[in-house]
Amino acid sequence: MKISNKNINTQSDICEDQLITKKDLKKVFWKSLPFEISWNYVRQDHMGFAYSMTPIVEKLYKNKEDRAEALKRHMEFFNITVYFSTLVLGIVTAMEEQKSKDPNFDTQSINNVKASLMGPLSGIGDSLFLGTLRIIAAGIGASLALNGSIFGAILFLLIYNIPAFALRYFGMMKGYEVGAGLLNQIQKSGLMNRITHSTAVLGLMTIGSMIATMVSVKVPLTFGSGDAVTKVQTILDSIMPCLLPLGVTFLIYWLLGKNIKVTYILLGVILISIVLAKFAILAP
Repeated sequence: MKISNKNINTQSDICEDQLITKKDLKKVFWKSLPFEISWNYVRQDHMGFAYSMTPIVEKLYKNKEDRAEALKRHMEFFNITVYFSTLVLGIVTAMEEQKSKDPNFDTQSINNVKASLMGPLSGIGDSLFLGTLRIIAAGIGASLALNGSIFGAILFLLIYNIPAFALRYFGMMKGYEVGAGLLNQIQKSGLMNRITHSTAVLGLMTIGSMIATMVSVKVPLTFGSGDAVTKVQTILDSIMPCLLPLGVTFLIYWLLGKNIKVTYILLGVILISIVLAKFAILAP
């Protein structure tokens, strides 16, 4: 009996349709160009990341609920030097592809990987582009501009942006390639649980270092006089360095858990900071 092609199970066709192609990766690359246009003080680059992932989400997930869930997990806090954003996008694309094929895939590992990568890559990107390439490009451009040449501005833009765009494109392609190959190896070896735990720990360490370096709360109060003067901040640092920044961070986290609006929290922080600084209780 001849079997019609229409009667063949379409599961393999679905999987083939869901395979990420170079064309899909290019779509993500182009959508990532305005990555920081929606940057904010709450979750920073989260909307840029979610927007960049829309071509992948729309292709991999066929119903509205799955798409909404995928976009929701990419609306978590994320911040990175934009030049390395596509590298993370490529790796996450490979993970989303794996998730669409494996219903048992741990989606928490996706955000864990994002959190663990954003800190180290931002350090490299800031020093490479903002601290080195930008200065070199500005120096060359300024030297020509001082002589009245319009090529000073043009050369500055070319020297800075050509490597930047090249790295972003290469990072998108290589990130997916590395991510897909690595995920296949991890799935075969059964290391996914260990990787998920390790990236979660590394992500928490990254967030902890951001608290210590980005949250500044100091107490200028002193006791005693002359050689016997004692600084309150010194006592706090001897108990635990960055104790006050950590306490403030936990307080804000607790307020967010109580569904207090972010706007109210920001206004409260500003007003309290002004009042406490006025009476020399806190210092910048």
